[in-house]
Amino acid sequence: MSPRHLTAILLSMTSGACAGLEESAPHWTLLLDATHTEGWSSTPFGGEGEIQAEGEHLVFEMGTPLTGMHWTGDELPMTSYELEVTAARLMGTDFFCGLTFPVDQSHATLILGGWGGSLTGISCIDGDDASTNETARFLSYELGRDYTARVRVTPTHIKTWLDGEPLHDVALKGKRIELRTEVLPSRPLGFAAFQTRAGLKALKLRRL
Repeated sequence: MSPRHLTAILLSMTSGACAGLEESAPHWTLLLDATHTEGWSSTPFGGEGEIQAEGEHLVFEMGTPLTGMHWTGDELPMTSYELEVTAARLMGTDFFCGLTFPVDQSHATLILGGWGGSLTGISCIDGDDASTNETARFLSYELGRDYTARVRVTPTHIKTWLDGEPLHDVALKGKRIELRTEVLPSRPLGFAAFQTRAGLKALKLRRL
């Protein structure tokens, strides 16, 4: 057999294996978008803005300081799951996505665009919020552009991606995971924006 034929066979086998993995991957369940809000309620932060559908976005008007929604539907997984959220900053200079999610018996929040518009991290780890712990990143976000973040929670790690690129990888062993006091009403699962007009395009979940 020539090297060329062997290479072609290997490529074919690899392609088939990848296709099989893709087909067997768990399906995403849509939880929230502009037309699907069942099982959600406006979060009573105090000073929250209006929430309404505008085109393909569910728009969260600026709050003083927070506007958000939290899950009131059926029980959610606490571990071994992924979330995918697509959202945009429409106006303002603080976080346009504060995604609060379960981590075993606790909760954490993924922040996109906080502290003047660029902080990206997970709150809180061992008492430190996203601005001071190991997850702190400072990224530039374009006004009006949709960004897609994915969060994976397993018994051992929290991993995140932004537009398909790896972002965080937090080993949970020996760490204390908790929420900042002001986002406690977002439990068990919530989306919020801080003094910012935000547009949520979709929030999805899949079990692993």
